[in-house]
Amino acid sequence: MKRSLSLIYVACLAVIGLLVAARPAENEGYRVGDTAIDFKLKNVDGKMVSLVDNKKAKGFIVTFTCNTCPYSVAYEDRIIALQRKYEPQGYPVVAINPNDVTVSPKDSFKDMQKRAKEKKFNFAYLQDETQEITKAYGATRTPHMYVLQKQPDNSLKVMYIGAIDDNSREPENVQKKYLENALDELIAGKEISQSATKAIGCTIKWKQS
Repeated sequence: MKRSLSLIYVACLAVIGLLVAARPAENEGYRVGDTAIDFKLKNVDGKMVSLVDNKKAKGFIVTFTCNTCPYSVAYEDRIIALQRKYEPQGYPVVAINPNDVTVSPKDSFKDMQKRAKEKKFNFAYLQDETQEITKAYGATRTPHMYVLQKQPDNSLKVMYIGAIDDNSREPENVQKKYLENALDELIAGKEISQSATKAIGCTIKWKQS
């Protein structure tokens, strides 16, 4: 009997191991201070967008977001406001939809175009169809924010990772604007006092193997 239970236990561990291996590990991706890779992804206007092509930018606010997550929808107006405030200061927003459309059909490119038009997005909204960029960055939630700063050699240094603020549901009751505080300190040439926070949102819909 004990032998049978042991075999069942080992089998269960093997299954759990396979399930864990099937999804990206939580500790993969960038940390603050790392150099981020560039990418070329399709925008909702049909054009390919690459960060290095924006010669005027001093850096970027990269957000992994989508059409379907309630948290992402709740933050749309705030992301629009971030673009309005920081693009003139050299830090435009670049939004990336990481979700696999077979798992989340409403995150299709056509639906992205529709949502961008409805909300009048003033920033690039790109599709990471292969999810390679999402995995490289280590994004796990929507929304998941990254602040990048251009270096003298045009590389992109990760300066902040995490949440926009501390209240997804009630923007009027936000107490801590994590992302804005980090950007304001960065732009002022100060050391960022809080460079990482926990991203709050829906889990990314990964391709099924």
